[in-house]
Amino acid sequence: MTGADKTKRAVIIGAGPAGLTAAWELLKRTPIRPIVLEKSEFMGGISRTVNYKGNRIDMGGHRFFSKSDRVMQWWMNILPLERLAHDGASTISYHRMAREVAATPDAADAEAADKVMLLRRRKSRIYYLRRFFEYPITLSKDTLLRLGPVRTVKIGLSYLRSALFPLKREETLEQFFINRFGRELYRTFFQSYTEKVWGVPCSRISAEWGAQRVKGLSVWKTLLHAFRKGSAGGRGADIGQKDTQTSLIEQFLYPKFGPGQMWEEVAREVCAMGGEIRTGWRVDRIFVEGSCVRAVQATNSAAGASETFEGAYFFSTAPIKELLRAFDPPPPASVLEVSDGLVYRDFITVGLLVEGLKISDSTAHGKKLISDNWIYIQEPDVLLGRLQVFNNWSPWMVNDPSKVWLGLEYFCTEGDELWRLSDEAMTRLGREELAKIGLIDDAAVIDATVLRMEKTYPAYFGSYDRFSEVRSYLDSIGNLFPVGRNGMHKYNNQDHSMLTAMIAVDNIAAGVTDKSNLWEVNTEMEYHEEGGEN
Repeated sequence: MTGADKTKRAVIIGAGPAGLTAAWELLKRTPIRPIVLEKSEFMGGISRTVNYKGNRIDMGGHRFFSKSDRVMQWWMNILPLERLAHDGASTISYHRMAREVAATPDAADAEAADKVMLLRRRKSRIYYLRRFFEYPITLSKDTLLRLGPVRTVKIGLSYLRSALFPLKREETLEQFFINRFGRELYRTFFQSYTEKVWGVPCSRISAEWGAQRVKGLSVWKTLLHAFRKGSAGGRGADIGQKDTQTSLIEQFLYPKFGPGQMWEEVAREVCAMGGEIRTGWRVDRIFVEGSCVRAVQATNSAAGASETFEGAYFFSTAPIKELLRAFDPPPPASVLEVSDGLVYRDFITVGLLVEGLKISDSTAHGKKLISDNWIYIQEPDVLLGRLQVFNNWSPWMVNDPSKVWLGLEYFCTEGDELWRLSDEAMTRLGREELAKIGLIDDAAVIDATVLRMEKTYPAYFGSYDRFSEVRSYLDSIGNLFPVGRNGMHKYNNQDHSMLTAMIAVDNIAAGVTDKSNLWEVNTEMEYHEEGGEN
């Protein structure tokens, strides 16, 4: 490879949303040719879709919603909004996008008709005391009746105390929740689920996690939203919903065949534009000279091959602890000490195909089904953390629409007791727990599968309090751009991961060397929610 050729290449580690966005942006806006190295055979990272006998699994539930116009437009350029005859329940007014989509000619063939985004109603609830509660929690008459008078009084007094005399220190996630919801409401609706996710007490988790995931949500904002919704007279919501807390949004976009469809289509476009994507390639060495990366070495164990990839720019979505351990020569010992101490939580989905649920609601067309997209399982007597109802994300996620296709989500740490369970034991656990809390009859289960995803959640404990040392070191490597959730050890949603890649390409195109704008993505305290998306 000549020097001139090398200046036109970017090596991208990982084909998740950030990595594929970086490749697409480079091809659209620069003369740089990307090569994407993906260790798995899938596109999309944790945003991929797994097809099991025609039943599709979304690994965590990925709403396509962003308050970034740039991201919304980007998504709809890849997969346009499906043309539907709306009944007035939803008003689509996201700038000019809906008008442009509505003017699009009819699809010429079935393939084009399938490459669309659906507009979906959002509904999620909490399951606690073997009852459903709206999420986010509203202090409605129904909620108060379900809680009972004693618990309601305790919650009210506790909230008033926190409102009048907030904790002066807010260093932990527990303190963060108590200041916004009161100690009793925190214990009732936040503590059990959050500790299932992280495997440690909320008192050991940094308040920064709450700042990113719950953002500005509070009891008062939830009540105000309910009032505005009622006064709107059922007119529906703008897709953008810019004045709405993300935890309160009422609708979102979703690819017809799940989130992986978006990233498979982006990958196809990247290759069509001259980029290269190699699957089954794991990066195991990163050659650093001074303040630049010179090349990476990757291996394909299935092919028994190893290859060195040189380039002018390098993007990484790999977990930071793996990235820095691959450096040759290695980083300073103090930096490795911090990166080695970073903690991750892992994720297991049990897909259950069932004849029906033991419960239903009036919006589910009379079937043994509920209308929720996902449900937070707050019950402390089961390990199950969250339940996805894939029928309600898209009807095309289910091979037989007369059946109910569920995703049971468990949070664990790679190598722990739960992670080591066999698929058979994991399936049995899921069936037993859903039956135990009264959502299914065990005899209704038709089929099942188990999927594991490692390093799904970068944690805000362990050595995270010293993360600035890692960031400073990474920033000193001029042509290396850490992007995405694991690439930055930052609990980003899909749109934020994409924005980090977009901004990195902006910087390259403009000759900007300062990377602080990458780290500022998702620090505006505006629009996340607890567990709403993986």
